[in-house]
Amino acid sequence: MEVKEALQKRRSVRKFTDEPVPEEAVSALLHAAMSGPSACNRTPWEFWVVTQAEALQALRGASRFTNYDAKLAIVVSGNLSRALPQQLAEYWIQDCSAATENILLQATALGLGAVWCGIYPQKRAQTKVAGILGMTEKQIPLNIIFIGYPAESPDPRDQYKESCVHWVK
Repeated sequence: MEVKEALQKRRSVRKFTDEPVPEEAVSALLHAAMSGPSACNRTPWEFWVVTQAEALQALRGASRFTNYDAKLAIVVSGNLSRALPQQLAEYWIQDCSAATENILLQATALGLGAVWCGIYPQKRAQTKVAGILGMTEKQIPLNIIFIGYPAESPDPRDQYKESCVHWVK
């Protein structure tokens, strides 16, 4: 699949089949995630791969935006012990967001569906997710990506808007 095709086919999928995602696909998703850029190559990301039914159910209740019935969830979190120091520490958010987009694009290329559910900066949701997964205070959940075989097929789209482009020549 060409990059342009993956970009346009990548859509939020919110309905999944019961078919589990094979470990080879999970490995490809994680390799894609860690191929992303990070500020000063600090790679402050950590990935929690969740397939256990009870943990998935608990994650579905983390916020009002996380109730998706997929057989796989990947929680992308930042580890502040590997983040840049002081005022630059919040670059972890950009680093983990780039990793997240790579997961979403790889999922599309593999014929999987995925939906990115933001957790950070919702304090209550962060606390719930951290508790479910046993995270330390240095590990901050950015999002939950629910992944599976799609039970729906949103149409590809190009969301380009000329009005959002500002040329400086």
